[in-house]
Amino acid sequence: MRLSVTTAGFMVSAVTAAAIGVVLLGAAGHEATSAGATAQAAAMPVPVALVVRRTVPVYLDYIGTTEAVRTVTLQAQVTGYLAKRGASDGTDVNQGELLYQIDPRDYQAALSQVKAQARHDAAAHDYARASQHRNSMLSNDGWVAKDTLDQTTSNFHQSEATLSADAAAIQTAELKLGCTEIRAPFAGRLGKSLVHEGTLINAAGTQFNTLVELDPIYATFNPSETELAAIMRSRSKGRLPVDVQTSDDAQQRFTGALSFLDNVVDRSTGTIIARATISNPDHTLLPGEFVHGRIHIADQPDALLVPQVALGSGQRSRFVYVVGSDGKAEQRILSPGATYGSLIVMKVTGSSLVTCRRSLWECRYSRNRRRMAMRST
Repeated sequence: MRLSVTTAGFMVSAVTAAAIGVVLLGAAGHEATSAGATAQAAAMPVPVALVVRRTVPVYLDYIGTTEAVRTVTLQAQVTGYLAKRGASDGTDVNQGELLYQIDPRDYQAALSQVKAQARHDAAAHDYARASQHRNSMLSNDGWVAKDTLDQTTSNFHQSEATLSADAAAIQTAELKLGCTEIRAPFAGRLGKSLVHEGTLINAAGTQFNTLVELDPIYATFNPSETELAAIMRSRSKGRLPVDVQTSDDAQQRFTGALSFLDNVVDRSTGTIIARATISNPDHTLLPGEFVHGRIHIADQPDALLVPQVALGSGQRSRFVYVVGSDGKAEQRILSPGATYGSLIVMKVTGSSLVTCRRSLWECRYSRNRRRMAMRST
């Protein structure tokens, strides 16, 4: 079949098709004429495009789910009435930000009480120290009995122990007072509040809310054991990049790196758990979402890429039509690889120009007409 090739609006001779290219979708006409006992098809002009040869990344594609790096259930350590809420439901909060406030008055009074007791015991300690020093001096001159000196020394040491106990009591009271404020242990997003102002909070385990960390976020996949060797080999060379995207927004991608690979293969599924840490500064990804993940394990040099519209499908294989140096189109079976936008990697040798799907139909249609014309004569 003789083709007259058109590239980007220019007519190109078929014998100059040493440059690699593909035929694009276009209005390709055909015309069959008969002369005597033989019908020959006229040359059919078709548009072409160049095949791209470049280094492309090699990916392993998976469907996975997102998980929060840290999730915590906010609970109370003290009992009291909830005085106020510092943040609304679903709010993004910073580390240390006040979230809930339990009525602190009872615990403030308890702190004042132990501090007053500490001052009382400090005064008793001063007296015990002075008494012990005085009796020690008098005992050296024989004016105080040995038993009296021992008694005052014991009282002095007991007063020191009392001061230590007071310091511990003050620390405990301050901790309880601090526990009336529920603050964010890390930056994240709140869920739905389970308590409201005026609720009696029980230290036995009343839950306030749930806080999840959104940046970064985990993406968990399940690679097959057959892919484990390639992943581990690439990981041993350094950081293993991972890209993820949600199913509803193919244009937005999130980047990260593989951060965890389990140490056991699941016998029932033949897969292993892999986890990537993904940057999520806008908090677009939420825990529990299904995502498409791509692990970049290598680069393939000198890969041939053709437009996806040039790929045809048969009953048993995929193929393209290749235009040789003689200007004739030949069908070539190929093994399609990964897609990169509108291009797809192909494995085919000896190719110059390939036709697209619509032009293939027109070529086949023209050839069939020629055969019918030959049979009719």
